[in-house]
Amino acid sequence: MEAVFPPPTTSNKSHSIFITSNPTPRRRSSFITSEIQEIRVCTNRSCRRQGSMQTLETITALAPPTVAVKSCGCLNRCGNGPNLVALPTGTLVGHCGTMSRAAEVLVALCGGAWDSAAADKSLEALALRNKAEIELSNNNLSQAELFLTQAIELRPIGGIHITFKDRSIARLALGNHSGALEDAAQALELNPLYPEAYICQGDAFLAMSQFDSALHIDPSIRRSKSFKARMANLEKLTAAPT
Repeated sequence: MEAVFPPPTTSNKSHSIFITSNPTPRRRSSFITSEIQEIRVCTNRSCRRQGSMQTLETITALAPPTVAVKSCGCLNRCGNGPNLVALPTGTLVGHCGTMSRAAEVLVALCGGAWDSAAADKSLEALALRNKAEIELSNNNLSQAELFLTQAIELRPIGGIHITFKDRSIARLALGNHSGALEDAAQALELNPLYPEAYICQGDAFLAMSQFDSALHIDPSIRRSKSFKARMANLEKLTAAPT
């Protein structure tokens, strides 16, 4: 069984875009979001020449935290690339060589329907996040916070946990400690296994002099060198006589 979604305007429309390698007796339009756990993008020679590295970068940046994104070898669809496969459904996707195409495919796989408007909003949010990261590096904190707020309001398909983390950093640097803590909590609600959000949370607790709270952050994060340094500093502060 083939499940055909709108083909890219730059390719031969006779090509099937979505092909289920292990077909099941489901309706053609049925793509259950909860089934998608991993997306693998072919970065072998042919697909790489057709732009698969950009596809990999875009999908990695936009994927929901519940979906892992990895590179892989040839998917035996050379000539129809760049190709990717969604697991565990085994859904193969071809002709995925532009940022807009990658976003549309991701929305279709993770959102259950073809929605070009949602894909455009996700790309706009990503562009704003990238602008904000530049502003952060230049210490233009208020502008970075504005870009990140605008990105969050667009409600992209994924990557929003990263946006909340970045805004937490900006707000902490601006002295908005409670706002920074709230954003770190939002990032962790979206992705409970996000180490950088735990670090932001710890930094916010430190800035608010809540040392005990900072010391009791998820122990698995302690493997991070930067977090170990923070924890060592906190332990010195809490051990100092009052």
